Amino acid sequence: MDGKRYKIAASLIFATVLFGAGAGRGSDAFVAGVTDLPLMPGLHPLPEATLIFDKPNGRIVQAAATGAGSRDKLWEFYDETLPQLGWHRRGPGHFTRDGERLRITVEKNDSQLTVRFAIAPGSE
Repeated sequence: MDGKRYKIAASLIFATVLFGAGAGRGSDAFVAGVTDLPLMPGLHPLPEATLIFDKPNGRIVQAAATGAGSRDKLWEFYDETLPQLGWHRRGPGHFTRDGERLRITVEKNDSQLTVRFAIAPGSE
């Protein structure tokens, strides 16, 4: 198995073990359309906000989730989790991996977070 395939396989196994328990709570464990982008525990997807489009030069994914929580916990979760899945932090809410850019934005209204995820082709 070459290095890239090994890395992807290891990431999927890690994500399945670490986040598989989330599925039992009635919540999707991953962002819609992205099998290796976990939802922070407590977030629930907003299916009506999901757009998935495959292009010859890469995919475009837009998704959103909502739930109770704090911005600090959200950023702690993604800053710790995403590098283990091959994403490189480029700035607050900005990550890159294998020719893709991920942007995460968050809005807080009372105790509810609305988190938006956008993946698009782009250079690292």
